[in-house]
Amino acid sequence: MTSTTRRRFSPTGPLRQDRPRVQTIAYAIGGLLVLSGVVHLVVFLVGDTPWEGPVSWRKPTTFGLSFGLTLITIAWVSSMLVMRPRTRAWLLGVFAADCVLEVAGITIQAWRRVPSHFNYETPFDARITMSLAFGGAVLVLTLGVLAVVALRGRVRGGRDLALAVRAGFLLLLVALGTGVVMIVMGVALVRAGEPQLAYDTAGFLKPLHGTTLHAVLVLPLIAEVTRLLGWPEHRRHQAVAVASGLYLAVAVGALWLSLR
Repeated sequence: MTSTTRRRFSPTGPLRQDRPRVQTIAYAIGGLLVLSGVVHLVVFLVGDTPWEGPVSWRKPTTFGLSFGLTLITIAWVSSMLVMRPRTRAWLLGVFAADCVLEVAGITIQAWRRVPSHFNYETPFDARITMSLAFGGAVLVLTLGVLAVVALRGRVRGGRDLALAVRAGFLLLLVALGTGVVMIVMGVALVRAGEPQLAYDTAGFLKPLHGTTLHAVLVLPLIAEVTRLLGWPEHRRHQAVAVASGLYLAVAVGALWLSLR
């Protein structure tokens, strides 16, 4: 194992002089969002509020953990994409700010003890709901651009890592698509005068959404771990191919569960 290999495997590792500042900031923000999720999990455990429902500590917990982990992942994986540094910095900066916006909106409404999504009860609630919808559109745009770069451009690190990154971004696009479907469905139900039905049914694709969201972390991580183990490239590529197939099978199972 070379020193270059040891240095490159570092999703959140030590500060490096050659790391762009925006990437370091993204790691720090991601860590704070994860910490926010952990804090709200503790609040849930010591309180008596149910886990499920439109008003619970589940949302600030899962959104903090998920957005924080996703931000750290995208900051790491985007460094493997061959693209202009300024473009990468802009995309990563916008994505980091948007992650903060999403988690902040969810958290504010959780502490106000009101629903965060599909809530138009007051002007303030409507502004939070619209800001979350706007943030969702920005997420789709920024991650969509990075996915296109990954699928159509070059990925640093060999065939195994290229396959892992591309398969991860493909599954991430599925996660984004399911998120859009749930939001559109919920908004349609609210506008039809069925807010409770929106809260009860609009999230039916959550199993598929949650499963595919983090493939862009899991698959590249497998590629890097097998590289650290000293496996030859063809064996690493086979491992990533098998892992991608298994992940796809899990996603199909999650879709089946969602549709049930």
